[in-house]
Amino acid sequence: MKLGGLTRSERLERERLRLVAAELFSQEIPQAEIARMLGVSAQAVNHWHQTWTSGGREALLSTGPSGARSYLDEDQITQLRRALDQGPRQHGWDSDRWTLARIRRLIIELTGVTYRGVDGVWRLLHRMGWSCQLPQTPALERDEEAITAWRTQTWPQAKDPPATPGHGCVSRTRPGPR
Repeated sequence: MKLGGLTRSERLERERLRLVAAELFSQEIPQAEIARMLGVSAQAVNHWHQTWTSGGREALLSTGPSGARSYLDEDQITQLRRALDQGPRQHGWDSDRWTLARIRRLIIELTGVTYRGVDGVWRLLHRMGWSCQLPQTPALERDEEAITAWRTQTWPQAKDPPATPGHGCVSRTRPGPR
């Protein structure tokens, strides 16, 4: 499961490239040639060479995922995913619609972890691959006749108000009545 940044396999592949570069550095192959051989930028190879020079091969090893650590660990994320798949009604709400506030409360109940606001919950859901969705069924209150009347009568009048005569462009650089 990818939670942002590089996946484990992507990190390992980048580490592999750095270690190949380290071997080539020890053979005194020019940096530009190493960049061509590995299909990376000369700047990346230069940075790797500086790191290798100051810290050796070990300095080029991956340090793990970058960025802030998630508040939830992998097991908690799996637990949350299962709970979300069950739906809101299964967790005591009276509708089938998840909201960020509901999910925030669910996270607290399941894990004891508190997100200060719903923006962090939204980012977590995004990293989990969730997105905002439209309801599958129209609202019971939806009045198709009122919607049609608004689209055909009200909207055209609001969209294109009648032009008032005598008002043209007021720019000195463009022609028109003033």
